Amino acid sequence: MGYPLLGFLLLLDLVAITTAAAANGQSSGNITLNSSLTAGAKLSYWLSPSGDFAFGFVPLPGDSSLFLLAIYYATIPNSSNIIWIPALNLTLSLDSSVVLTPDGQLSLRDPTGAEVWNPSVQNAAYAAMLDSGNFVIGSSNGSYLWESFSSPVDTILPTQSLLPNSKLISKLANDDFNEGRFEIIMQGDGSLYFYSISVPTGNLYSAYWSSTQNPSNSRLFFNSSGRIDLVTPTGEVISALTTAVTKSTADFYHRGTIDPDGVFRHYVHPKPSTEGAADQWTVMDFKPADICRTQMKGLGSGTCGFNSYCQYDSSGMVICQCPEGYSWVDPKRTYKGCKPVFAMPSCIDGVQSVGFRMVAVINLDFPLDDYEYFNPMNADECAQRCLEDCFCAASISDGTGNCWKKKFPMSDGVNDTSVQRTAFLKVGSNDALPSLSLGRNKSWTLSTSLGLGGSVLLNFTLVSAILLALHVRRRKSRQRIEDVNLGPSLRSFTFSELEVATKGFGEEVGKGACGTVYRGYLCSEQNGNLDVAVKKLRDFEPEMEKEFTNEVKIIGQTHHKNLVLLLGYCNQGVERLLVYEYMCNGTLASYLFGSVRPPWKQREEIVLGIAKGLCYLHEECSTQIIHCDIKPQNVLLDGNFTAKISDFGLSKLLLTDQTRTITGMRGTKGYVAPEWFKKLGITAKVDVYSFGVMLLEIVCCRRNVEKEMTAEKAVLCFWASDCHKAGRIDLLVEGDDEAMNDMGSVERFVIVALRCLQEDPSLRPSMGRVTQVLEETVAIPLLEIPSEALIL
Repeated sequence: MGYPLLGFLLLLDLVAITTAAAANGQSSGNITLNSSLTAGAKLSYWLSPSGDFAFGFVPLPGDSSLFLLAIYYATIPNSSNIIWIPALNLTLSLDSSVVLTPDGQLSLRDPTGAEVWNPSVQNAAYAAMLDSGNFVIGSSNGSYLWESFSSPVDTILPTQSLLPNSKLISKLANDDFNEGRFEIIMQGDGSLYFYSISVPTGNLYSAYWSSTQNPSNSRLFFNSSGRIDLVTPTGEVISALTTAVTKSTADFYHRGTIDPDGVFRHYVHPKPSTEGAADQWTVMDFKPADICRTQMKGLGSGTCGFNSYCQYDSSGMVICQCPEGYSWVDPKRTYKGCKPVFAMPSCIDGVQSVGFRMVAVINLDFPLDDYEYFNPMNADECAQRCLEDCFCAASISDGTGNCWKKKFPMSDGVNDTSVQRTAFLKVGSNDALPSLSLGRNKSWTLSTSLGLGGSVLLNFTLVSAILLALHVRRRKSRQRIEDVNLGPSLRSFTFSELEVATKGFGEEVGKGACGTVYRGYLCSEQNGNLDVAVKKLRDFEPEMEKEFTNEVKIIGQTHHKNLVLLLGYCNQGVERLLVYEYMCNGTLASYLFGSVRPPWKQREEIVLGIAKGLCYLHEECSTQIIHCDIKPQNVLLDGNFTAKISDFGLSKLLLTDQTRTITGMRGTKGYVAPEWFKKLGITAKVDVYSFGVMLLEIVCCRRNVEKEMTAEKAVLCFWASDCHKAGRIDLLVEGDDEAMNDMGSVERFVIVALRCLQEDPSLRPSMGRVTQVLEETVAIPLLEIPSEALIL
């Protein structure tokens, strides 16, 4: 569902719930202990009494499968309604939850129950979403233990202050809630600074706007009349950051936001009851006045990114543009700047006039980082000097005899009628060199200085050579690749061989993040027809070639009873396929969660087999392999129901967003370790955590999350922890007579699983130790669980 439509539906829900709450006398009630919200639920928010503000989960703009915990304007259905989140870079997956716990803590949890944010409040009595837009957590005496107004992100609201030693930080883009490139810092000495920062390290560049020499402990205050002032500790106004506006706070929403372009803007939007006003956010005032020039401080790319230039539209909003010959690195993230669409000149020959031309753009300047200066020099010669210089990306002429050369990349570009300069940009040439306009009545050409005939002949020769090279490359890509040895035990297949073996890829037996799996049949002189599984990798990019080669070499060197055997590969042209032994009994998921419960002894053998396979990958391979996606779907069963791990070693071949459940994460919802969410270093212990989840599923023959069950049993990891604490592990296998007759093994498995689910990776055992306990070569007491360390 698209975000605008979801916002419209949210409005309908808000109207309904506000009306119902008012009818019940609950519209201004506090949020009581043990209340919770769930991402993706129909009503996943708490409203303020007026219905103007909400606290809850909203879909991430552009990706409705991810969510933000946010405070937002409940009546404005678009991404600009979000005014607060716990932290930038914190995106959440479906079924994440926030709960005001019985002991008075506000806890944000991922779908596995791992806590990802907590404002560190103890013994709260209630929480409330106020009509000011402030979300508060209160004590029994009515005082606030915590409030969102004290922890702003990029926005402040009327009656809110930016306190000493606090800051606002921009988003990367209007729909990208990662930490951006600009900060406003209210220092303890009373100084207010606007900084540009480097992403992702957060290093501060020079301030591009400031107000200094203010009394210590001054603050920025958004008063109730709609003006944002610097005030002293006693409340006296020092100066106005934005001026008072005629739009009253009774009829208009107000907010002050540090935007992704580094401008702090005071916006207003009519409330639903206000008639005759445009239903949009309107800028009333802003600082600094000219961001395109203000940010020119040396380091960094400026407002718009490298090789781009900054200008304003008719309303004064910033527009970033790429010059001729350049295109956006990422059209949705223009702050990344522009890239040349031609091959940049090399300095092999020193002079690079052939194959390039100069494009003149009036009123454009890249004012910093020039590396050579000439005076006097006219515009024609200024352009010619750059054309013949292999280091030069552009030259700037002011028309009065001054000329500056610029290297690649260029920064801080500005395009405005007030810029009395002309930029000459070096770009790739066509067969002809057109005249270049410097204005309405003036033209400039380089054709007389280049020898056009020789250039055409050379270009024809170069094009012919390129076409010949491409033809040879295509022929080679069609041939079977014999010169890439990915391992003595692996066979290299052609694409046509595998196409025949799979009958045109006609029998699909599985699909996952890596690609689609097809059943195939190969003719073997020793064994006759051999059943195989052919995995066709999707979305393979040329830059992944080296990674593919390295990973397949590693996989080809693994040999273990509990790993699916790789038989061969195909790396022909853009096609990348892997050929495995065929596993006739399918996945563990289909076997485990079917209508018939597998025998207990068989489940014991499957658990031990998976543990041994992971132990081999982590501790016995010459190169350690972290699977990153352990789950029943990635465990296959052969004809004897021997468990074999599949897809190991392939995580590095995935594009960054193919298995993502939050930004930057690999794995599958319900099995991912908490360090993924906390952006900590990833070790083999992430597989240990996933194994713990899967071990409980094997013991109980049910999925980790079963929404149809009662609340206490819905999340298996929670329920198993509760049963263990109560000394009633038998409840986990109730109705399973075979398991009930072997409670010693059941208890050992559950304790191992809970130890694998520790939040701190260092508290989880290694897979080697897990295997020892499962085989009973190490006693269970060595894996006793410190209750305070459980994440459950």
